[in-house]
Amino acid sequence: MKTTSAPADTTAAGAWEELVTAALLGTDRRTPAGCPPGPKAPAALLDTAAVQTVRRRAGLRPAAAAPRPEPAPPDPRPPLPAAAARRLATLLSDRPGTTGGRRGTAPDLMELLPQWLQAANARGYAAPPHLLPALLDAARGRTDLRPAALEFAGPRALWLARLNPDWRFALRAVPGGGASLPDPDDADRIRRLWQEGLFAERVALLAALRARRPAAARELLGTTWATERAEDRLMFLDTLRTGLGPDDEPFLEQALADRSRTVRATAAELLSALPGSALAARMAARAAACVALDRTRETPTLVVEAPHECDAGMERDGVVPKAPAGRGERSWWFGQLVEAAPLATWSARLGGLAPREIVALPVADDWQGELHAAWCRAAVRQRDAVWARALLGEPAAPEAGGPGAVSLAERARLLGTLDAAERADWVAGFIAAHGLSEAFQLLGVCAVPWTASLGRAVVDALNIARDAGSYPWSFSGVMGLAERCLDPAQARRLDALLAVPDESEDAAPGAGGYWAEAFQRLVTTLRLRAAMLEELGPPPAG
Repeated sequence: MKTTSAPADTTAAGAWEELVTAALLGTDRRTPAGCPPGPKAPAALLDTAAVQTVRRRAGLRPAAAAPRPEPAPPDPRPPLPAAAARRLATLLSDRPGTTGGRRGTAPDLMELLPQWLQAANARGYAAPPHLLPALLDAARGRTDLRPAALEFAGPRALWLARLNPDWRFALRAVPGGGASLPDPDDADRIRRLWQEGLFAERVALLAALRARRPAAARELLGTTWATERAEDRLMFLDTLRTGLGPDDEPFLEQALADRSRTVRATAAELLSALPGSALAARMAARAAACVALDRTRETPTLVVEAPHECDAGMERDGVVPKAPAGRGERSWWFGQLVEAAPLATWSARLGGLAPREIVALPVADDWQGELHAAWCRAAVRQRDAVWARALLGEPAAPEAGGPGAVSLAERARLLGTLDAAERADWVAGFIAAHGLSEAFQLLGVCAVPWTASLGRAVVDALNIARDAGSYPWSFSGVMGLAERCLDPAQARRLDALLAVPDESEDAAPGAGGYWAEAFQRLVTTLRLRAAMLEELGPPPAG
């Protein structure tokens, strides 16, 4: 077969395509320009391809320079002390993977990072610029870090997030992508942003305005309420939780007629948190009609007659008619009525009895669990500490709780209505009476650092568990909380627990050594936390 030379292609791309075509067809059928036909054609083809490869890699045509990004915004906050900056670098770079069992005595540094960020933010420091990428990477992997990490990173985090897709979460986490919100006095800009802004910008605007001028935020929402999508109405309505007050009642009453069931339910929940609202009065009348005090019995007893139907009025006021699987309809409706009724209803209904006296009353026909559980939810919703105390009972009570505390989750929520000191004292008493087996969820609602009494109770209970010969990883959750929440000053009390104890005959094999190691890690972590705080310096006065 006669070979022919292909016509020369003046473009680099054309020359390369010609070489590829010749290589696929074979040089006996096609010889590219510049390669002599014959036996030496294959080698010439490879040589030419090598030259073209170098040209393709090194001979790119100059392109117009892209516009330079705007400089990062300044961060006016004071810089970190040098020692604190070095500590942050260590926390961000050293991420030991520790999963249960015997993990050694080294502290889990990544678990200390949230506490470090909280302390740094409280002192108003700016993040070191060279650590911002590592900080954003850490926040990308842990959503619980994001609020504190982005606050610490400041405006430069948003600047970086616009340049790196991996950090786009920062733009989503800050409503409106960090766009500045108009001044509350700038009515024109507020109205324009509300009418033309993105959804996240509108939510941010409404939330910011609600925090400063609740009535203005409510009026702004009313201007477009009828035309908003149902899912958007739900998000906007949720912002009214901030500064919720009697003036919001007319708007929320209108929302009870919304075409969206979730919007109606949220409006009803907000209205039930206003004890003086018309909805609260309607719910009080319905709930009171279901409960009576029978004084004819040997012991005065509460008698429950649950609703026999969920009428249109109940449904309009937020009662969900369809019961979940496994729940009876009547008990489901009854619980919702009691939960939404003002707690003051019951003293008036039951002859002026105090909450503790009401909770102590027996309830006929196995309705006690349902009634007390609903009272628990009402106490949490209405932030009623008096009822919360009555339902919690004494921390040393049998079965680890008062008559209304039907679960650990309920007790934890009830504790949230008390101030920090009272909450810590109750949990300390609970641990002293019942040990640590059920304490983890309750400890999670206590303020950090733990009070001295709560810290002593936890350490004493851990010591008792050690003496009993249990393995420490049975208490790994509490031990992890202790590392993060004990006051660092407690480290001195733990020195006596660092030695390996003598093991009793019924102790788990090797448990003493594991306990000594766990306490060593706890002490090391507490001392590290003390050093972290010292490096950051004292918090601002006031």
